Amino acid sequence: MTLFLEDLHVGQTFVTGSVTLTAEAIKAFARDYDPQPFHLDEDAARDSLFGGLAASGWHTAALSMRLLVDGLPFAGGLIGVGGETTWPRPTRPGDTLTVHVEILDITPSRSRPDRGMVRTRNETRNQHGEPVQISTLGIIAWRRPG
Repeated sequence: MTLFLEDLHVGQTFVTGSVTLTAEAIKAFARDYDPQPFHLDEDAARDSLFGGLAASGWHTAALSMRLLVDGLPFAGGLIGVGGETTWPRPTRPGDTLTVHVEILDITPSRSRPDRGMVRTRNETRNQHGEPVQISTLGIIAWRRPG
């Protein structure tokens, strides 16, 4: 099912599929994109603020994006137009992540009648229901053609 602006309403919620992190995946992402000791080495991580191996916030964000792309079939794709993201707790090896989405606001465009702006609150939660990432995002939503 493809979602158009007309299919959405304030308060509507969606839940994506899930993905489980491994220590190996956390380290591989860190080696390529965020090579800090608390993402790469269990011993160094134990002595850090995190008290153990933690995924990069950008790894959590990338996984969340994949879950959103797979779980929110917006017509034309998920085109973001700004937002804010926080990481209230670390993502750990063995965590299973799922994104919970709520539509906060819908604003049809006045200058471009083929689209509108949807503001969402996205909580990426671990298997205990605890948020590991919270994002408020603006997303372009296209109107149904014809």
